[in-house]
Amino acid sequence: MAYTQVLSTSCMFYKEDRVPMTSDNSKMKPPHVLTVAGSDSGAGAGIQADLKTCAARGVYCSTVITAVTAQNTVGVQVKTGMLPSVGIVSVLSQSLHEFPVRALVVDPVMVSTSGDVLAGPSILAEFREELLPMADIITPNLKEASALLGCQQLKTVSDMRSAAKLLHEMGPRYVIVKGGDLPDSLDAVDVFFDGQDFYELRSSRIKTRNTHGTGCSLASCIAAELAKGSSMLPAVKVAKRYVETALDYSKDIAIGNGTQGPFDHIFRLKSNGQKSHRQVGFNPSDLFLYAVTDSGMNEKWGRSITDAVKAAIEGGATIVQLREKDAETHKFLEAAKACCEICHSHGIPLLINDRIDIALACDADGVHVGQSDMPASVARTLLGPEKIIGVSCKTIEQAHQAWIDGADYIGCGGVYPTNTKANNLTVGLEGLKTVCKASKLPVVAIGGINASNAGSVMETAVQNLKGVAVVSALFDRECILTETRKLHAVLKTAASMTLQRTH
Repeated sequence: MAYTQVLSTSCMFYKEDRVPMTSDNSKMKPPHVLTVAGSDSGAGAGIQADLKTCAARGVYCSTVITAVTAQNTVGVQVKTGMLPSVGIVSVLSQSLHEFPVRALVVDPVMVSTSGDVLAGPSILAEFREELLPMADIITPNLKEASALLGCQQLKTVSDMRSAAKLLHEMGPRYVIVKGGDLPDSLDAVDVFFDGQDFYELRSSRIKTRNTHGTGCSLASCIAAELAKGSSMLPAVKVAKRYVETALDYSKDIAIGNGTQGPFDHIFRLKSNGQKSHRQVGFNPSDLFLYAVTDSGMNEKWGRSITDAVKAAIEGGATIVQLREKDAETHKFLEAAKACCEICHSHGIPLLINDRIDIALACDADGVHVGQSDMPASVARTLLGPEKIIGVSCKTIEQAHQAWIDGADYIGCGGVYPTNTKANNLTVGLEGLKTVCKASKLPVVAIGGINASNAGSVMETAVQNLKGVAVVSALFDRECILTETRKLHAVLKTAASMTLQRTH
């Protein structure tokens, strides 16, 4: 018997007020997910998958266990509390009415991997009448969508679109129908519906036996990204990329002797237990203080690139981009490798400006490209799903294209005049606001920003403006450490004031 998914997972989360990450963690309120699910003793799905996914995405997760199972990769030996049950769904619905959450993600696990229906007609009715109207998003697979709709098997993408629309009419704000089991499909295609538009989210199909818990993990990752402040579609895209990357990373590991094993949520099992501080995936809060190096400024002050990066990180930089336009390739690569070690030892992502060859060779966390550089879609193809890609944008149209091309964030500017780029047209604060409001991606402001005006930028109070990117304000100064600390304090104060005004 194949390893069978029997856990009904209704993942809910509530997002707590959060201040940006600082060196004083005692003042930080982390994003928080509460998962209501069954326990999988095999640790591939259910509560265990939710905990591991949230940990991988940098989110705190607490739990409500609705059932206990005894199972392994060969099969299910014991289970207590057939899931779902009318009583559990009813209690959950009542609790949600009494204690409303900021958002509710419902993963209706109603059909096992082997095709067994785990929910009878009365339970399906309770789901439709009680939970679905409260859900912000539901995440059924093909069989679960058919069960909820009482229809025949979904066999095409067109069927999935129709199902998503019908499920949306039952009350959830968003629907994603997962097509991992779609017959004769070369891609892993999911259909997302927001009530108006359909989006086909496609990724490469990973050939692996280690697929147990993918549905739970996707739902948990969506909840985690929402808890961090993401809007729905970007959260879904991140979750799909996270699961795809985890499947690809884990395709050759062997856990248990069954035909369907779990995968590695934390991306660590291949490393034989070696310690690594490197983060997995992209966290928009990393954009808070974005340090961009400059070879000319380093030369002017007689500093190596590694010394400059170390000082910026010690001062509070949350992400680093190496922008070394005039550097010779061999020297740049050696410096990039050294900077990678520094950044990863501190848990800080390192991006390379434009040079995808350097990013690949030094295993950086990603790249940042301009409008005249390689398109983000091509960069994504070359770098794969797990790397970070940022795009410089000045207009709504450019920001929309960056989202279509699979970028993770956009850099908007120049906000103010700057000497680091010739003939760089400025957008001003109003232009920044306009692009931020239209962007479906998190935004970092760039261009002429320093300690004297960074507060004004952050106080624009646009939800998806996550931070500022600076060059001269840090690296064209005598002491990078001092200037970074000063700017970090300004940003922290501005973010706190914005938080107070919006609550």
